[in-house]
Amino acid sequence: MPKKIVAKTQNDGWEEPVKKKVRKRRKPMTEEQRAAAAERLAIAREKRLANNPPKYKNVHPSVLAKPDDDTFSLKNVRQWIKTQKELLKKHRGDARMKKPIKGAIAKAASTEGYIRHCESYLRDGSWIDNFYGEFQESKVEWVSITPKGSKTSNE
Repeated sequence: MPKKIVAKTQNDGWEEPVKKKVRKRRKPMTEEQRAAAAERLAIAREKRLANNPPKYKNVHPSVLAKPDDDTFSLKNVRQWIKTQKELLKKHRGDARMKKPIKGAIAKAASTEGYIRHCESYLRDGSWIDNFYGEFQESKVEWVSITPKGSKTSNE
C-alpha cells in the first residue's frame, strides 16, 4: 500500500474574513411621515430644477419652441409615448396567451411603430405618421407647401 503524503503549509498571515454587516429593515413610515417626506422631496426637486434646468440635447429645437398647450408639444408627445407603451404591454400579453386574441400581434406592431414615430419626431422635429394623439385618434391633414414664385408640375 502506498504511503500517505501529508502536506505542511504555513498560514501565519491568515485572518478570518470580515463578515458583511446585515442591514436592518426600516420601520414602516406612518402616513404623516410619508406625506412629510413627499413634501420635502417635491421641494428638493423644484430647487434642483431651478438651479439646474434640463438641457434637452436630444430634442429638436422646433419641438422645444412649442408651448405646452400646443398639440405637438414635448409634454403632450411624451404623454402619448407613455400611454402607447402601456398599451404595448397589454397587446404583447394578449399575443402570448394560450389562445391569443385575434389581431394582437398586429396591434402590438402598430403600437411599436407609433412609439418609434413619436420618438423620431422628438429627435428630428418632423411628424411622419398619418395619425396623432394619445390613442392615434386624430388623422393628420397633409398640406403641400411650395415657395412663392416656384412653378408646380400641374401649371
